[in-house]
Amino acid sequence: MRTTKGAARTKAKRRLFKRAKGYRGGRGNLLRTVKETLIRSGQYAFRDRKVRKRKFRQLWIIRINAACRMRGISYSDFMHGLKKANIQLNRKSLSEIAIADPEGFDAIVQEAKGALA
Repeated sequence: MRTTKGAARTKAKRRLFKRAKGYRGGRGNLLRTVKETLIRSGQYAFRDRKVRKRKFRQLWIIRINAACRMRGISYSDFMHGLKKANIQLNRKSLSEIAIADPEGFDAIVQEAKGALA
């Protein structure tokens, strides 16, 4: 006797449509376009998880550079001074210090300048 895929197919379609909830037009209503859209959205999600990390690093560098230039040193000289002074702070924490604790960042800049001289 030939069996159909009835219940299993309905369950699979329901799973796909649930993932496509909120998509506009055929992207959320038509099975073929839902499948295409979900594949593409997965590719974008994978790619943009990497891009998010890149963008945050750019933001931290911009913030550190602005804070350094206010104190009369360039970003590259500041980072070189930190390496020479053996101060191992990452860019995320440096940008947070520059925003939340300007006096502490002043002290770090002075250490970096001293190591360069």
